[in-house]
Amino acid sequence: MTDETRKLLAETTALKKAAGEAAASVADEKELERWRVKFLGRKSALSRLSKSLSSLPEAEKPAAGRALNELRAELEGRYGRIQRQFAEKKAEAGKGRIDYTLPGITPAIGSLHPITKTYYEIAAFFTALGFSIADGPEVEDEFHNFGALNFPPDHPSRDAQDTLYINDEWLLRTHTSPVQVRVMLSQEPPLRVIVPGRCYRADAVDASHYPVFHQVEGLLVDDNVSLGDLKGTLAAFAEYVFGPGTKMRFRPHFFPFTEPSAEVDVSCAVCDGVGCPTCGGKGWLEIAGAGMVHPSVFRNVGYDPERWVGYAFGMGVERIAMLKYGVNDIRLFYENDFAFLQQF
Repeated sequence: MTDETRKLLAETTALKKAAGEAAASVADEKELERWRVKFLGRKSALSRLSKSLSSLPEAEKPAAGRALNELRAELEGRYGRIQRQFAEKKAEAGKGRIDYTLPGITPAIGSLHPITKTYYEIAAFFTALGFSIADGPEVEDEFHNFGALNFPPDHPSRDAQDTLYINDEWLLRTHTSPVQVRVMLSQEPPLRVIVPGRCYRADAVDASHYPVFHQVEGLLVDDNVSLGDLKGTLAAFAEYVFGPGTKMRFRPHFFPFTEPSAEVDVSCAVCDGVGCPTCGGKGWLEIAGAGMVHPSVFRNVGYDPERWVGYAFGMGVERIAMLKYGVNDIRLFYENDFAFLQQF
């Protein structure tokens, strides 16, 4: 072995010892970085020894090269272990702390479902007029859902083909009018309430029908109420929801619990009442049913029909939303299609 090779191996051993002693005194990440530059950097003693390997005799190069590679592997391993130790200590120290210097994560901003938005808009109008909000059970008995509201026993809506019965007496309410009955049974007039909520009917699913839907019904009882009051209230409501200039009309109809009764139409906002595919060429769109409370209903709840008079109305929330937002299929409200819902 030549003197040059012996010198390189001796320097390798000395470098290994010096690097180990220096690593033992490393106290933080800055000192570790200085240690890396000194012992593993491009200008380090190890780099210099590696370059001098080429000047050794060919027969002695393999042994010297192995010594240098082993030293490099040991120094790099030591560096990695110390680096992990510092990282673990930092992670442990940071547990339970909030780094206020980090950029925040902007939360996704949601919005109300169009049915909910429409209900809030309806409720805002009527509560501003002094109506209170009433609520009631979705599982009703026949008396509150039909009997008290003047539905005769042979009325078609009592048939199981139209109504979701639980047993012979109990059913899922077909409208929110039963709550009006409960309010009148528990309160003396005068009163004015709106009743929002879910309703259920055995309807086949299509673009305009769904077994579950939402209604807002209203009831006002006092001693000096006329059909003109009802018409004026709903005309103002139509302009509030669909915009100024919206026209409204009453068409004669029949409901067991009101007399006289009417279907309520508004002028088509798409064609301004001229006629278009949206309104079927009629220029009008139906939004509600309404009328003066039938005297039999007052008698059923213990009110004197000679003393009190009132009006009632009911509107489908989905129907209002479809007209307001130009939705042509009621099923879109229930499919949880994010692309559809995020428009609102």
